[in-house]
Amino acid sequence: MRALTTALMLFGGGLVSAMASEAELRLPGLREVHFPALGGASGHTLMLLGIVVCAIGALFGLIQYLQTKALPVHEVMRNVSTLIWETCKSYLIQQGKFLAVLWALIGICIIYYFGSLRHMPAGSVVVILLSSVLGILGSYGVAWFGMRINTQANSRSAFAALRGLPWPPLAIPMRSGMSVGLLLISVELFFMICILIFLPPELTGPCFIGFAIGESLGASALRICGGIFTKIADIGSDLMKIVFKLPEDDPKNPGVIADCTGDNAGDSVGPTADGFETYGVTGVALISFLALTLGAEGLTGAICAKLITWIFVMRIMMIVTSLVAYGLNQAVFSARYGTAKDFHPEKPLTWLVWLTSAISIALTFLVSRLMLGDFTDVHGRAQPDLWWVLSVIISCGTAAGALIPEFTKIFTSTNAKHTQEIVTASRQGGASLNILSGFVAGNFSAFWQGLLMLFLMLVAALMAGHQSLQSIMPEGIGFAAPIFAFGLVAFGFLGMGPVTIAVDSFGPVSDNAQSVYELSQIESVPNVEQDIQSKFGFKPDFQAAKHNLEKNDGAGNTFKATAKPVLIGTAVVGATTMIFGIILLLDKEFGDVISKLSLVQPEIVLGFLMGGAVIYWFTGASTQAVVTGAYRAVVYIKENLDLSAKAASMEDSKEVVRICTVYAQRGMINIFVAIFCLSLALAFFNAYFFIGYLISIAFFGLFQAVFMANAGGAWDNAKKIVEVDLRQKGTDLHAATVVGDTVGDPFKDTSSVSMNPIIKFTTLFGLLAVEIAVAMQKQGQTGLKTGIAVALLLIALIFVWRSFYAMRIPEEK
Repeated sequence: MRALTTALMLFGGGLVSAMASEAELRLPGLREVHFPALGGASGHTLMLLGIVVCAIGALFGLIQYLQTKALPVHEVMRNVSTLIWETCKSYLIQQGKFLAVLWALIGICIIYYFGSLRHMPAGSVVVILLSSVLGILGSYGVAWFGMRINTQANSRSAFAALRGLPWPPLAIPMRSGMSVGLLLISVELFFMICILIFLPPELTGPCFIGFAIGESLGASALRICGGIFTKIADIGSDLMKIVFKLPEDDPKNPGVIADCTGDNAGDSVGPTADGFETYGVTGVALISFLALTLGAEGLTGAICAKLITWIFVMRIMMIVTSLVAYGLNQAVFSARYGTAKDFHPEKPLTWLVWLTSAISIALTFLVSRLMLGDFTDVHGRAQPDLWWVLSVIISCGTAAGALIPEFTKIFTSTNAKHTQEIVTASRQGGASLNILSGFVAGNFSAFWQGLLMLFLMLVAALMAGHQSLQSIMPEGIGFAAPIFAFGLVAFGFLGMGPVTIAVDSFGPVSDNAQSVYELSQIESVPNVEQDIQSKFGFKPDFQAAKHNLEKNDGAGNTFKATAKPVLIGTAVVGATTMIFGIILLLDKEFGDVISKLSLVQPEIVLGFLMGGAVIYWFTGASTQAVVTGAYRAVVYIKENLDLSAKAASMEDSKEVVRICTVYAQRGMINIFVAIFCLSLALAFFNAYFFIGYLISIAFFGLFQAVFMANAGGAWDNAKKIVEVDLRQKGTDLHAATVVGDTVGDPFKDTSSVSMNPIIKFTTLFGLLAVEIAVAMQKQGQTGLKTGIAVALLLIALIFVWRSFYAMRIPEEK
């Protein structure tokens, strides 16, 4: 514990000093930005209109929550979902306490730096502190809302399935997912607008950084810890199917409640907090870029203000397009499939994604034409082409938000040839060929999705060479336009954000709905058919209900897989914008930075090697936490499983939840401290080495994450094919696919999904660390800088060591 405290204090102190450097060196332009008149309405008026749109989006989410809660549900199903919610709530409260400790340490450092060293007024320091709190509460609050509505929707979806029709139990998870997505974007955008237009200019930069740090802290803890928790529970529960020949979600299995809690902790809380942070950090990176390159004085400042306003209007439009697309999609499919006996559950989700993408791209061109059609550069020259050049660039990202899911489904859907090949291989080769076939699917998917991202970024880079965009970039920095284009591509990835989050949130609800059905044991409730007939007015169809819920679970697996490469893509593409900030800083302070970034320089090549090494350590460390926790859970379940009981005792179920929580937090602490200490230490050693490290982290992380996420999704849906399409539960074929699924569990829901926050955290904090290192070097504190770097590196290595040797399974005697 002493080592942890030391690490956090060193991390906090370096981070806060770096934050101040960010405010002074990276965001000077934001202090002086004033919004000019735009088409008869000021930028402030547009931002205020944005707040109204945010309120509408948030209101929609809250109304959907109330409507979901009011849906009919049988008492036994509601009791199960209430139990799941109570365990989820206990988990969230524990995570909230841990976040409070982290914030308190950093808050002390913020007060010390800004209050004591910079002598800022007490009120200003309080505002910066509140900005960091807003970031944490934003991530935590939307995660809490997501978990709450999902635990309401799961029992309602399970009950709706009893009608025997596939559409009602499908529409409910879509509704809850959409409410989470819209509330998330609305809250995040509301905070960003308020910081931009209501705070004094001298506080805008520091408060944006405080807000981003708060988001990062919240997302890191909830994403990494949730990913470990959910897979400990999932593996512990799934292995009982093989050991004791138990059916899916058997109430006798003490691991099932933990598994349901994990579905929400890992697949609801984690992605929601991660998504909130992704939108905030991407926006801060683009605003920082514009302020840094264009400044805020004279004509340059007016251009900067106009482009920042355009970016925020684009974000406001994503709320509008998502609402319109969801309404249209819901109306069409309700009319077409409301009474249909059978259809593929992926169809309405796919149409929702494509419809949103098409509307988003159309509105991007329309609004850009209205806002930027009369654009003039710093020399007063008209640039009538800029609006469509920027629209094409941002649309590359929006198109990626629809194309990446399609490329993902090729390798993970229950209809995909790759997924079906895994089943075929398992028939004769058992678990061995099942696992190898999943590796093939994952590797191929990384190749094709990598080429897709390359193509879209290439289009953006080519468009960046257009004269209209070059004319607004500062002279002497030839790579500014392509980097801005890459940042816009990352921003475009998020152009259909509410829908991306919605289809991701569909998964935990559909998964939990199946579990709620089994745990409720509704078929064995005395006189249940007559009870449902009299109270709810229909006769239940139990067989059709189970079949439709299992099909929805398969669709949920697919669309959980589709959202992961989108988020990881934003991290990688957006990281280039923040790395650009480091390059500009070094060029400004020392000059001749381009030659020092050449591949012939040993620092760059060594940085590449270091970044790759860290990605593979992280993969192993996160998986090790799952392996050890799952081992403990399996041992406990085996020793306490009572096959003669009707259901597991509440004490046994709570103990499995406790085991999952303990090992999730242990694993997360090791990873968290090591990653951040490494970022600060390596930046302090050599900035050029660190740039190579950041680039390597981004691209190694991209392909590792896509490979693991899609391999895991393929294994998961191969099991679903055996269970739903072939109906061969309990067979050797089923056992082989269960083994493959347990391998894929930490692949898709722990290591891969955590790459997104790891890349963003490393880049964001690393950028700040380089700035403070440069400031120390200029003040003649090279020795102190090196000493801190050595200390941080040693602490990082201690926690790297702990991530395996202090977590490994003890040898059985």
